[in-house]
Amino acid sequence: MANEKVTPFAKQCFVTLAVGINLIGHGAVMGFAAVLLPQIHEDSGFVVTKTADSWIASVIGLTLLIGNFFAAPVMGPLGRKVAHYTISVSAIVGWLVTILATSVEALIVGRIIQGLSFGMMLPLRSILIGEYTSPKYRGAFLTTVSLTQGFGIFFVHLLGSLVSWQKTALICVFLPFTSLVMTIFCPESPSWLAAKGRYDECRTVFHWLRGTSEDQELEAMIKARQDFQEDKVNRKNTTLIETVKKKEFYKPIILMVHTYAMGQVSGATSMAAYSTTIIKLIMSPNVNAEAWMIGLDAQRLVGNTLAIYVINRFRRRTMMFLTGGISFLSHLAIITYVCLRNSGVLTYDEMWVPGLLVCTQFFAIAIGMGPLPSVIAGEVFPLEYRSIAGTISIVAIAGTLFVVLKTFQGLVDALGIEGTYGVYAAIIGYSLVVMWYLMPETKDRTLQEIEDEFKGKSDAKGDVEEKKSLKVELTDIKECA
Repeated sequence: MANEKVTPFAKQCFVTLAVGINLIGHGAVMGFAAVLLPQIHEDSGFVVTKTADSWIASVIGLTLLIGNFFAAPVMGPLGRKVAHYTISVSAIVGWLVTILATSVEALIVGRIIQGLSFGMMLPLRSILIGEYTSPKYRGAFLTTVSLTQGFGIFFVHLLGSLVSWQKTALICVFLPFTSLVMTIFCPESPSWLAAKGRYDECRTVFHWLRGTSEDQELEAMIKARQDFQEDKVNRKNTTLIETVKKKEFYKPIILMVHTYAMGQVSGATSMAAYSTTIIKLIMSPNVNAEAWMIGLDAQRLVGNTLAIYVINRFRRRTMMFLTGGISFLSHLAIITYVCLRNSGVLTYDEMWVPGLLVCTQFFAIAIGMGPLPSVIAGEVFPLEYRSIAGTISIVAIAGTLFVVLKTFQGLVDALGIEGTYGVYAAIIGYSLVVMWYLMPETKDRTLQEIEDEFKGKSDAKGDVEEKKSLKVELTDIKECA
């Protein structure tokens, strides 16, 4: 780790890439159902029902929830690297079980193991990248979470359109394996080392990752942890209720629950697993849904790539409310279109009209609704509660993911695609209101400064930034538009 020829930025790219390759594999897990389900219906060796379909697609959400609770006991006491090793190995096992499956039950077992791996990765991914990277690069690096997962979905959909689902799974197993090898060469998180009182190691790793130009953040982090240790005796008498009442504990959790939930219902989850079904319901039963699926995946990939620049350029609040508003309005537009078409009021029924609406929905997902939750999660959790708060908030992802995937077919049968999108639009609108009051501006601020703001101890810089926030947000929205 002493090679001075490698810049801190390059080192931060390497550790982020190790996380990103694993996330490509987890994106492939999300999109695999869209490849698997049509093919096994044509395979005489499998007896598949609609109920089995829904479980194959949605069991990921249920096991995400379980895997999420495994994350904190591993990454807290044992470290971020051990947690990353565990995730990679379990992902490899899940793909191998899927490859060897000869029944629906075996496929579900493979999906369960993959879901456990994904569930552990959810809280770890943003924490790892947030702790490894500099504030000036952090937004861009955190945005790669959505980019890599989006690429994984695109990759598995494209691959599955060319080869069988077994060969697709065989190729995908090399993704977590590559990440496992790269993790061996990554250091432990400096924040975790500081939390364990290993301050000399913390300084060494921090300087390897960041150089010596950010020592102010390093010393502030170590001092905050030392103050925490000195106050440990008093905190032993702190009750659970007193902890829950702390602003720096409950505010980030409430914020992330709504942020994650909004990201899930915006369409990213349902489109990954039921893309061809949704495309046919919105556009036409005769449309080439597979071609549109690949096209939308490609659009999402381009949007995720663009988001790396856009999110790093504009304020987090600006991007959240701008893209959240686009997502909300695109849902309403799709509802209106489908209702008018089904009622016979709309006589002009060209494919480009619903195609444009779906592309607008995907634009909002790719540029904001997909990447922003991961970016914000890597910035808002205080060090003292980072593992447990991250775990609690991830319940929103797992729970919403399971509910969205398990109930999608039932909602469509009962309410139609327009009614289903109406439910999703209501959740998006409600979540935006909650975030308006709870979400701080985090761009270009250190993790310690953000934590102090939740505590109500914002520094002068933070106070000035907050006073200017509304004016600058309006300016940013104009520039972004």
